[in-house]
Amino acid sequence: MTGAAPASVVQGGTDADQASVRRTGWVRRHRAFAACAAVVAAALVLVLSAQLGPKGDAVPMSVHNAGPDGARAVAQILGRHGVAVHDAGNYGAAMAALEAGSSPTLLLYDRNGFLDGPRLRSLAASAHRVVVVSPRLQTLDALDAGIRQAGVVPDASPVLEPGCSLPDPQAAGAVSGESGFLYDGGTTCYRPDGSSAGLVAVGNGGRLTVVGSTAVFSNGQLDSLGHAALAIRTLGPSPDLVWYIPALEDLDTGGSPASLDDLAPDWVRFLGPWLVLVALAAMAWRGRRLGPLVFEPLPVVVKAAETAEGRARLYQDSRAVDQARDNLRAGALVRLSGHLRTGPGATADQVIDAAAGLLGKPARELRELVNERPGTEARLVAWSRELDTLEKEVKSR
Repeated sequence: MTGAAPASVVQGGTDADQASVRRTGWVRRHRAFAACAAVVAAALVLVLSAQLGPKGDAVPMSVHNAGPDGARAVAQILGRHGVAVHDAGNYGAAMAALEAGSSPTLLLYDRNGFLDGPRLRSLAASAHRVVVVSPRLQTLDALDAGIRQAGVVPDASPVLEPGCSLPDPQAAGAVSGESGFLYDGGTTCYRPDGSSAGLVAVGNGGRLTVVGSTAVFSNGQLDSLGHAALAIRTLGPSPDLVWYIPALEDLDTGGSPASLDDLAPDWVRFLGPWLVLVALAAMAWRGRRLGPLVFEPLPVVVKAAETAEGRARLYQDSRAVDQARDNLRAGALVRLSGHLRTGPGATADQVIDAAAGLLGKPARELRELVNERPGTEARLVAWSRELDTLEKEVKSR
């Protein structure tokens, strides 16, 4: 009996075996469900990693923007051709990249006009070549290259041909003119018919190139027409390209903004008191003309005669002869219809015919009187008296 195992150990071993058998059976029965759950979990992990992973930005003309309005494609193409594209996030980084580069080219897209004149001149002086995309008026004035704005590309010119002797536009061919801007001065290319201004202008001895459209560099239109060729030939001559899009942090907020007194001309200080004096005189003049206010208890009962007189004065002030004539004619016909008992549905001709038959007068004569259109106020008064006489004759019969 000494070699026999305790009953509790035998019983425990039996329970463990049974639990293992049950787990194995459950896995075998639900292995399809387990496989589907594993696939869903893996897909969920991939989606979350894609959403939470680092992405590009959505800034137009940015080299990290892979959208239609970005410029990631042209930056990658330039990189494959040996051009080092330096993305400058601010003014300091742009100046550092220009000073460290070898004959660098600067691409500047300051669509909001954040840079002031001194900074623009410093950037242009540090760069070997400057390519400005759709510049503002103050940007062109600061660069001082003799190039100025000249409007927009007409809708009748959706595609523009080079039309100049510069080698880069000649090699690139036609480009899109939609939503583009025109510039005059220097050597202009891609000119609409009948215009001396072009979509591309080159000045300052070839050191400054102005391109009036972002479509030439954007991902969405880089593969159409000659956009890719023009972009690469314009940005690719230098081994270093500094791509600079000024942001809000580049805005110079050091100086205090000019006040209204600083912006106003000197003669405004004399004009202000004079306008106050004129306003007081006008209030006194109009106030005396209207007279003092009259307080009456409500409701106010206005007599019909007063209403008619007030309306007549309004017609007289506005010289509304035709409106007054129509009202007098309508009132006369309504009263004649009541006296002649022609009924509410009778027309003007029926009322006139009934009056002519009652008075024994030609209907044509009464019709000319009723339908007359006085041209002056004096004739209107005389005509109204003739209508009143006609009504009196009808009443007396």
